[in-house]
Amino acid sequence: MGRWEPNTRERLVRAAVELFAEQGYDMTTVNEIAERAGTTKTTFFRHFPDKREALFAGQDTHSRLLADAVAAAPDTATPLDAVGVALDALTAAFPPERRAFAARLRVVIAGNDELRERAAFKRAGLAVALTDALQQRGVPDPTADLAAELGVLAFYRAFDRWVDPADDPATDQTFTDLARQALRELRAALPEL
Repeated sequence: MGRWEPNTRERLVRAAVELFAEQGYDMTTVNEIAERAGTTKTTFFRHFPDKREALFAGQDTHSRLLADAVAAAPDTATPLDAVGVALDALTAAFPPERRAFAARLRVVIAGNDELRERAAFKRAGLAVALTDALQQRGVPDPTADLAAELGVLAFYRAFDRWVDPADDPATDQTFTDLARQALRELRAALPEL
């Protein structure tokens, strides 16, 4: 595959996940990722600062989706309603055909301390994006922080359910449905605190 082929960034991400799953994160080089993706090491570094970041390529996009959706929520929306709108927007970016890839990515991240640490940083970044967007709507602290944290918790609970290989794909709910369910469950648990 030539360097001019489309979707270079996507190919690099997929190659990285495949290689990390096959031979481990520590044993995989940037050269191998670039070669598997049909490009060069130089091209890899045009897209990512290091091999770890290839796995977290969508963080800025995800944060933007959340913030834009909170801003677009109806004026009458409560903070958690606005978070629900944001979760709908974010989960819509994960089509069903990405489920198997997402499951593989989760396994790769779970198997490496450095990647788990980076995943925690991403999770915190999503909460900050939601908090900032809620504050721009006039939601005060600590309400904005709490609503954002609940939203991120709902997202990750839904993500874990969505990619769980034990789930039967024939009866599978969409990621959006799972996120809505997770947010409802968390809201219902609040009075018990």
